[in-house]
Amino acid sequence: MGSVPQHNKPILLNGNIFIICSTLKFVAASAAEAELGSLFVNGQETKILRLILEEMGHPQPPTPVHCDNKTATGIANDTVKKHWSRSMEMQYFWVTDQVHRKILDIIWQPGAENLADYFSKHHLGTHHKNVRAWYIHTPNSTRRLPRAQAPRALRGCAGTLEHGYLQSGPLPKVPLASQSTLVD
Repeated sequence: MGSVPQHNKPILLNGNIFIICSTLKFVAASAAEAELGSLFVNGQETKILRLILEEMGHPQPPTPVHCDNKTATGIANDTVKKHWSRSMEMQYFWVTDQVHRKILDIIWQPGAENLADYFSKHHLGTHHKNVRAWYIHTPNSTRRLPRAQAPRALRGCAGTLEHGYLQSGPLPKVPLASQSTLVD
């Protein structure tokens, strides 16, 4: 809503309008299945928001959804050969149908750019303080998330990567000027 991410350009951060936190109703047998489950839940909620906007007279292009699992992205975009096995819930192939209907646009992005992954992991308090500026918008917060390198770029690397990303952390360091307005 507001801007569509463009390849090799920073992601514009415009704040959250809706957050969902839920648990899948089954145990996922693989990371791809868990990601497909997440795409399914998010896609269901996206359809509701899209319908509201379209009813208000704001037609929507395909909604871009970032996913950090290449297998799940390939299944959703129909670019990998699927085996319709019983181990994977059939309902999650609904996502593929939504991509064909141009309602969703599933895009693979490195996990470092995935702002939603932060909420699904356990972190230390220091990490919460370091990434707070990405999630709580203040007058001095940065409004652009730099693009991260693909995981293959990390092979053999140590220390700071391009655009302030660290090998050990999922988000780039926020400049100190942006953190100064945050309350501890």
